[in-house]
Amino acid sequence: MKKIEAIIKPYRLEDVKDGLMKAGIQGMTVIEVKGFGRQKGHTEHYRGAEYEAVFLTKVKVELVIPDEMVEKAVAVIQERAKTGKFGDGKIFVSSLEDVIRIRTGEKGVAAI
Repeated sequence: MKKIEAIIKPYRLEDVKDGLMKAGIQGMTVIEVKGFGRQKGHTEHYRGAEYEAVFLTKVKVELVIPDEMVEKAVAVIQERAKTGKFGDGKIFVSSLEDVIRIRTGEKGVAAI
């Protein structure tokens, strides 16, 4: 099993969600996050004053999926989240040792 964490632009979330659902991937967790990467923020104007917005608002999408679905999920996220501009985000893939469904006690892929 793998855990995929994707940091994407908030307005790309619906498109990514729709693409993952069409690919047969069920379940995800979405968290609003703030951060910066190479962009290092940007300048904004508020009531005539200019200020530096260092932490940009992004969305973190988390998926736990079987190993055989990883390539498909990554391809969908990359295709649907890409704008071709700075700040499109990142995708992180990591291995999971175990997953346990609290209600039934199922373990592993059956718990996903």
